[in-house]
Amino acid sequence: MSAQPPVISIVCPCFNEQESVGLFIDTMLPELEKTELSFEIIFINDGSRDNTLSTLKDLQKHHAGIRVINLARNFGKEAALTAGIDLSKGQVIVPIDVDLQDPPELIHDFIREWNNGYDVVVAKRVDRTSDSFAKKLSAELFYKFHNRISHVKIPVNVGDYRLMTRRVVSAIQQMPENQRFMKGIFSWVGFKTKIVEYKRDPRIAGETSFNGWKLWNFALEGITSFSTAPLRIWLYIGLAISTLAFVYGSAIVIKTLLFGIDAPGYASLITIMLFLGGVQLIGLGVLGEYIGRLFMESKRRPIYIVEEDN
Repeated sequence: MSAQPPVISIVCPCFNEQESVGLFIDTMLPELEKTELSFEIIFINDGSRDNTLSTLKDLQKHHAGIRVINLARNFGKEAALTAGIDLSKGQVIVPIDVDLQDPPELIHDFIREWNNGYDVVVAKRVDRTSDSFAKKLSAELFYKFHNRISHVKIPVNVGDYRLMTRRVVSAIQQMPENQRFMKGIFSWVGFKTKIVEYKRDPRIAGETSFNGWKLWNFALEGITSFSTAPLRIWLYIGLAISTLAFVYGSAIVIKTLLFGIDAPGYASLITIMLFLGGVQLIGLGVLGEYIGRLFMESKRRPIYIVEEDN
């Protein structure tokens, strides 16, 4: 490897990936060597509880160009990805997962489009047969809902796998928020972008750390990071309910004046009370989500802490 700064930085967040990292290196290294460009592969160990760290250090002894960044604890994938991007040295940066669902050979298409003048080259999945029905459906609904309410549009079926130039990374580093939604951040900074389509493969080893609950929270993070529409929606809901209540109340007054007082109905009264109480609690929950984000951001804690960088 040359002493000069690398041209390509491959950024790989890792959490409990001891079974995958070796296979990833065996697949990625030949593709990088074909480019005839200097490179570095940055593994960010995000508080793994298995032998991922020791496996990475062993691989580092046998392969040049590997850097291992060990975070002080598990900060989450978005923070680990941010750490890898911040500490990269290449002219272009390529985030990728080590499970090989995103094909390393696509990097040749990335470099070609970069040479054609694009600052961002993103990989778009055109076939999600490797995903479960629930995951495909939830992803489709998330993209539709997010892009409907947010000014920042996220390309459908586009993940973190992409190429970014150094000036794109510099723009991303100007966004200091602690609560990170990287897909939204990548889209927000803009720049000249090219889409490359590909078919996603199943995981080569191990199991994903994402479950339904984590994906739900991840979706909430994305929606509340780049849109205040949920708050505005509850304003309209409140106006609609108030209008209906006013119309209903007016009808009761008119009916009472014309025909006298009917016997009060306990069932209808308690139903209306419970309905309005539920609506209020949901509205408070939405408001609390945004207040919670303000609270976390006001602490100005670091996004991640690096224990060692070798």
